[in-house]
Amino acid sequence: MAGEIRTTKKVFVIGIGAGNLDYVTIQAINALNRVDVFFILDKGQQKSDLARIRKEICERFIEDPAYRWVEVPDPARDTSDPAYMPDVASWREKRAAIYRSLIADELKEGECGAFLVWGDPSLYDGTLPILERILAEGPVVFEYEVIPGISSMQALAARHRIALNRIGEAIQITTGRRLAEGFPNNVDNVVVLLDADMDLQSVPDDIDIYWGAYLGTEDEVLVSGKLKELLTDIEQIRRAKRAEKGWIMDTYLLRRTTPDEEP
Repeated sequence: MAGEIRTTKKVFVIGIGAGNLDYVTIQAINALNRVDVFFILDKGQQKSDLARIRKEICERFIEDPAYRWVEVPDPARDTSDPAYMPDVASWREKRAAIYRSLIADELKEGECGAFLVWGDPSLYDGTLPILERILAEGPVVFEYEVIPGISSMQALAARHRIALNRIGEAIQITTGRRLAEGFPNNVDNVVVLLDADMDLQSVPDDIDIYWGAYLGTEDEVLVSGKLKELLTDIEQIRRAKRAEKGWIMDTYLLRRTTPDEEP
């Protein structure tokens, strides 16, 4: 920061990985050390771990502690609303208003601000389209840079010591909401993110699962094997962990079983 001349506001969108401080890349560390103010959305006491890890990352990797934090409440979203797309659009609109205010009021001319995104900013995260919306609507002016991070998909594969693909096979990345409509045809490997309910009763029997929760953290849980044999166990683990911590963040790979490959 010292000696560097900047003539406009800049925002970094920094992927911080899937929970393990060692997942933070050198590029991310370099960006962290240029930041004057970090913006953080407070998701409440139940999810305070998410804020704590962000702060631990800064304490570990930033050399000059002159940066500051600005915390604001994250707008609530009614996940029970069946009108999913309108609900998400409304929620993003509320977040856009908050981000616009943060950049306009809390980021001085010539300073760098940052949003620390869990995993990778390009994968099922709304920060980038929200920033584009703010720029398109004006009058707030800034430039922004995206720093990729290690996603939960990468962490899942690494912790299970598998590759997400097999030779000649396709991979589909989807959500629990989409998977509930049925297992995709002509796809052998399905990575599932953002699955609140984990309703897998309709998934075919010839499926292996590689499941992980709180990947990269001290609370990490891994399970792999035949889905039909493990589904009840995984459901019980999810309920127990959600009751214990107040939230759960998990990811899994579903893979059609082949005779020559067992999980």
